[in-house]
Amino acid sequence: MAQRYGGEHSPGAGPAKTGQLRHAKPQRGRARVIWLGVAGLPLLFTAFGGGPVELASHLGAFALIALAAWLTREGLEAQDAYEARTISRRPAIPRKLFGAVLTGLGVALATVDGGLFNGVLYGIIAGGLHLTAFGLDPMKNKVAEGVDDFQNQRVAKAVDEAEKHLKNMADLATETRDRVLIARIEAFRTTAREMFRTVENDPRDLRGARRYLGVYLQGARDATKQYVDLTRRTDNAEAKGKYMTLLDDLEANFTAKTQKLLTNNQDALSIEIEVLSDRLQREGIRAREPLPLQDPLQNSLEDKT
Repeated sequence: MAQRYGGEHSPGAGPAKTGQLRHAKPQRGRARVIWLGVAGLPLLFTAFGGGPVELASHLGAFALIALAAWLTREGLEAQDAYEARTISRRPAIPRKLFGAVLTGLGVALATVDGGLFNGVLYGIIAGGLHLTAFGLDPMKNKVAEGVDDFQNQRVAKAVDEAEKHLKNMADLATETRDRVLIARIEAFRTTAREMFRTVENDPRDLRGARRYLGVYLQGARDATKQYVDLTRRTDNAEAKGKYMTLLDDLEANFTAKTQKLLTNNQDALSIEIEVLSDRLQREGIRAREPLPLQDPLQNSLEDKT
């Protein structure tokens, strides 16, 4: 079924969201991952015609390199998600490191017919080049300063679960191949992540935002699944309109809640400053008054007179 292309300047398309543009960036190393997978393709052509041993070794080497490319791509995506967050747990599986090991094993197996020593040496070189090109996985958790480990872990776990709901929504939208729907859900993900970053910057906000990160996003995921299941059977303009309205309402609520959290943080900071000022005054210490701003043009005229 043909799909209508929708973009920023297409008819009926709204303005691009600033948050989406701010967070969007090309994944680092994506081209290198593609070339890593392509590098194993010649093994498929050289596997045949040399006997069963060469067939098995070359096919096995290709499988190892292909698996290494997939793990490396997953590792890069996990690193991008890790670096985009203020509080984050390190990836449970060091995918890029495993990718380097599998790359080395694949190259060693592909070149072992030239001698065991040469195969091992080539494998070590290939693994080292992989680490040089893609680096290591994040090895430690990111935490907020001045916050205990328990609070950091609570926030990281809540955001991880929320991100899973968002990813499920995006995956379901991709199945429909509806560009408008995919773009709309991506915009909602950007809005939701603004709340995630707010909670990460001040873990005290988790209590007020927990329902949004859990119940509301889970409901949005379930509604997305029901809508996608419906579109598999037949196109339903009425159902699509209701679903889009639901996303609009959710996005408006997330935006309002995020602004409320930010306002509460500013109010709390103002109260802390006032309390500190009162304490300093009781101790007989006065805050230094800021110097009045002077107009450079007025100063220049006074110097001339």
